[in-house]
Amino acid sequence: MSYDKNNIFAKILRGEIPCKKIYENEFVLSFYDVNPQKKIHVLVIPKGEYIDLDDFNNKASDKEIVELNKAITHVSSLLGVRERGFRTLTNIGSDGGQEVPHLHYHIFAGEKIGKMVS
Repeated sequence: MSYDKNNIFAKILRGEIPCKKIYENEFVLSFYDVNPQKKIHVLVIPKGEYIDLDDFNNKASDKEIVELNKAITHVSSLLGVRERGFRTLTNIGSDGGQEVPHLHYHIFAGEKIGKMVS
């Protein structure tokens, strides 16, 4: 599968669709999900064109990989949720529930999240 340059996150990165930004640096962008599933629901995405975590780990530079991971921790601090806890989640492929073909991590917080899988 090749990267779809017209996916919603690519459009957000190009500024064609607005977002409620939380954090941005050279490598990542974080913003609030427009359809939150929990009290706090934000996304952290790499700025590079990566379909999913497998694609990212195979093609991204070491710097990009480190910066994405650091951004998740930094955003959780900005949100003030590190002390009580939060969940990060990324989906891979249709069976994994991936809806947008651009790697993205969800951060869920602000309430008890519950079991991982029911």
